[in-house]
Amino acid sequence: MKVQFILIFGMLGILSCNEQKELSSINPENWSKRTIDISKKDSLEYGKSYLSIYSQIYSTSEHKTHNLTSMVSLRNTSDKDTIYVLKANYFDTHGKHVRTYFNTPIYLSPLETAEIIIDEVDISGGTGSNFIFEWKVPLGSSEPLFEGVMNSTMGQQGLSFTTQARRIE
Repeated sequence: MKVQFILIFGMLGILSCNEQKELSSINPENWSKRTIDISKKDSLEYGKSYLSIYSQIYSTSEHKTHNLTSMVSLRNTSDKDTIYVLKANYFDTHGKHVRTYFNTPIYLSPLETAEIIIDEVDISGGTGSNFIFEWKVPLGSSEPLFEGVMNSTMGQQGLSFTTQARRIE
């Protein structure tokens, strides 16, 4: 009887630990919920922005690095207009393409924010990784804001800093 009791509670414990994890921002299923056809939209202004991101930073010397979690924030700064982000391409320190998060237009409603998270264990970008975003906004509307927030905590120490994108086209 004791053995059955232990087995039942053991099984319940195992089953209760089976939690559903949210899909990573790498998974295209997350972005497919936001896709939109903008081929019939008139008067959209095109732009391209560059954002520096750091998957790793140097620590104590050029031979030791510290991994970071990076949150890339895609923000619609307009309180009136929906904007469209056409592509989000991620590149490593050497300019080599690492991945495309989406390459079909997604929408951001007025004042809405979408995020791309690069896990601390994902060091594919290296110490000088970056994004190129292509976007379209209605004429006269404000440009999107792309920001990076990098952070890490270890023991009682924390590290955090931000970057902002620059329009390059």
